[in-house]
This record gives sequence, structure tokens and C-alpha cells, in this order.
Amino acid sequence: MSVKYDCAKCPGYCCSYPRIVVTNKDVKRLAQHFDVSEKEAAKRFTRVYRFDSEDEHIEERILKHSPDKVYKSVCSFLDQGKRRCTIYSARPTVCREYPDGKTCGYYSFLKFERKQQGDKDFIPSA
Repeated sequence: MSVKYDCAKCPGYCCSYPRIVVTNKDVKRLAQHFDVSEKEAAKRFTRVYRFDSEDEHIEERILKHSPDKVYKSVCSFLDQGKRRCTIYSARPTVCREYPDGKTCGYYSFLKFERKQQGDKDFIPSA
């Protein structure tokens, strides 16, 4: 499949998603990457997200975030200078599968805005 986006030209928008879900397999991969126990990896790099309403109950393990100068916060594994993943080979499954197709909506938007602004490095602000 030929993709129509270039992650190298993006400031890491997908890393700013507030809930980057990790599975037990992902925690195991992180543990191996950092040579720590799975329990330690879960404690250091993830947190449990819970949401309850009348209609919905969500409980999932997500990656921790850090404050960011471009977006409000980003995955703590994003190198904020280079705007690249610091654990690319150990990244979670959801990151491996993103954007699950030939195109990335944010990349298309960013490409359009950069052309309109006449600025190849333009990043829309919140």
C-alpha cells in the first residue's frame, strides 16, 4: 500500500491525542525496551484512565503525557525538539497502526495550510 503522507513533515499531532491506549503486549514491549519489569514499565510510562457516565464506562491503560510547546501536552516519548518518537521500535500497537490507511487527515490539513500560508514549516496553533 502506497501512503500519501509523510510523518517526517508533521510536528507529532497523533502524539498529542490525550488517550494513547496501550495493551498488555505494549507494556511488555516497553519493559523489554527499557530492561525493566512489566510492573515497573506500567508504573513509569502509563496510567489508568477511567470515565463513567450513565451510558458509558471506560477503563483503559494509556501512555503518560508531558507539557508541550506546540500542543497542550504530548506523549512523554515524543522528542519535543526533533518532533519524533524516542521509542519507535517499541511503540504501542495503536501507534504502529495509525492512521490505518493511505492518508492521514491531519497531514492533508497541514499540507493544505502550509501551501495557503506560503510557509513550509507552518503549524496551526490551538
